[in-house]
Amino acid sequence: MKVSLFVTCLGDMFYVNAGKAAVELLEHLGCIVDFPRTQTCCGQPAYNSGYHKETIDVAKHLIETFEESAYVVGISGSCVYMIHEYVHLFEEGSEWQQRAQRLKNKTYELTQFIVEELQIDDVGAHFDGVATYHTSCHMTRLLGVKEAPLRLLENVQGLTMVDLPNCHDCCGFGGTFSVKMSDISEQMVDEKVAHIEETKANLLLGADSSCLMNIGGRLSRHNSSVEVKHVAEILNSRGDG
Repeated sequence: MKVSLFVTCLGDMFYVNAGKAAVELLEHLGCIVDFPRTQTCCGQPAYNSGYHKETIDVAKHLIETFEESAYVVGISGSCVYMIHEYVHLFEEGSEWQQRAQRLKNKTYELTQFIVEELQIDDVGAHFDGVATYHTSCHMTRLLGVKEAPLRLLENVQGLTMVDLPNCHDCCGFGGTFSVKMSDISEQMVDEKVAHIEETKANLLLGADSSCLMNIGGRLSRHNSSVEVKHVAEILNSRGDG
């Protein structure tokens, strides 16, 4: 099965190991992975700020970039959802909307692709630790991916998963929200950090780099010993954690 990796901006700049782990994991599962080098930001910051017309050019570029891909797999549920939103940017029934729909139909978040398309629940991973999982807003509420990451993590040998209290609460990032409403965002992420520390887990996992960056930054300011990792890094582990 041929797969194109959609690495996302944050994956490219801050979570390089997550991107590498995703490629190695997909190859381990029998996929042939390529990386279209012309890919750019999905346009979500502009879109969420109300600049929909400006987002159209970005959308057209990514549609063209991944047009020949059999499948597109991203390491951020939020960014994958943005690609799914492209269909709403174009006139009903137009050629561009049809092209956007075709891209939507073949674009998946990493764990969603593994569970739904590859039909795999156990990737043969091994990682020793106690972890809790942050359910990011866009991935769960908008993209609708809830069970796939947890199902895969529960089958990782050596890994103990503990429930995160109020797991569905937003971490306070929200893209530009954390900049425009920084005081509120800070209170939200402090609440999230308190719940994480309450679990006594030594590892926080998530499938959205933006959330992990926000929570991880706050954990470090609290001098917390909790380590933050993308799910791809755990699922790609073979006992060297």
